[in-house]
Amino acid sequence: MSLNSLAEIPPYVFYELDARRNRQRAAGKSLIDVGIGSPDGPIPDVVIEAMQRTAADRGLSGYPEFRAHPLFRQAVAGYLHNRFGVSVDAGSELLALAGSKEGIAELILSHTNPGDVVLIPEVYYPVYARATSLAAAQPVFVPFLPDGRLDLEAVAPGDLARARVMIVNYPGNPTTATITLDDYAHLVDFAARHDILLISDLAYSELSYDGYVVPSVLQVPGASRVAVEMHTCSKSFNMAGVRIAFVAGKREAIAQLDAYRSNIGYGVSTMAQMAGTAAFTHHEAIVPPIVAEYRARRDALVAAMQAGGWDVQAPKATMYLWLPVPGGYDDWGWVDALMEGPGVVVTPGIAFGEAGRGRFRVSLVQPADVLTKAAAAITSIAAAAPSS
Repeated sequence: MSLNSLAEIPPYVFYELDARRNRQRAAGKSLIDVGIGSPDGPIPDVVIEAMQRTAADRGLSGYPEFRAHPLFRQAVAGYLHNRFGVSVDAGSELLALAGSKEGIAELILSHTNPGDVVLIPEVYYPVYARATSLAAAQPVFVPFLPDGRLDLEAVAPGDLARARVMIVNYPGNPTTATITLDDYAHLVDFAARHDILLISDLAYSELSYDGYVVPSVLQVPGASRVAVEMHTCSKSFNMAGVRIAFVAGKREAIAQLDAYRSNIGYGVSTMAQMAGTAAFTHHEAIVPPIVAEYRARRDALVAAMQAGGWDVQAPKATMYLWLPVPGGYDDWGWVDALMEGPGVVVTPGIAFGEAGRGRFRVSLVQPADVLTKAAAAITSIAAAAPSS
């Protein structure tokens, strides 16, 4: 990375959203914030207890292990086997991370050279493109098919020849798109044929509803030869502030990432790893009530939007709605109208790439009654929208 590559990256949209939100609050405005996707639920008790025990254990106060603490490896391997039926070598096929965002950036930085191509969904979590630019590689945006799958046939042959990494995100943030195991098999085959590292960002593995069960790319036979998958405690376990995640899969990619990380840091906080150990060990008890709460919020928000005249369908996964900006507004104009009027904060679609323009994201990070109020405000402002 050079200072020039950093300077060429445009300002982070979430910084601008924060600035506008802070100006409103400084002026005394009361806001309903459904913009940021930061879980508002409590950290599970069993996780808090694990962190407290670790903090009091003088034997764990030194530097952490580079790859992962043995107990964390054991818990992660057990989680992958119990949840997905996936077996991994805990010594060589997984690595602890201080959050999956950091891990994705480091995978890109450790696997690309200047001029290489990274294939990215056209609507994407910002770190995918920003880390690519920091590596002086080229992001190439892959369009979606109507059903949410990536249109791999649309990738130009010249870009494909230079592609070293491809990132997929299902269930998708912000699109809420889902995937089947057969779809994953197609992606694995594509990556294998073109010698591309496939990175699956599975941040919302447990947040699914109505009978839909989120699959893992590692369930595809042979996937571990070409793919790695990112898992995080942030969303499914209400642990966004703890910063603990892991990557599992292709051992050569894990080794390369480990080599990169060991040159710039010293592993992941042991306290965070013990928190993750508790979460993954007790996932069958922790996850259902969290999912039930999000389901109730989703249903309340969707019903209120529909009552306000919007044709909204309930997503099968994630903690978001991905909605069209009403006619008469651009992205930031709509954000400002909601913030300055009824005091509702949403995220503009442009935060997720140019293809997100004209849409906005609502996060299920408020109680159901507050989300119902937010929906009433959104639909009322939309009904009074200026003509386009």
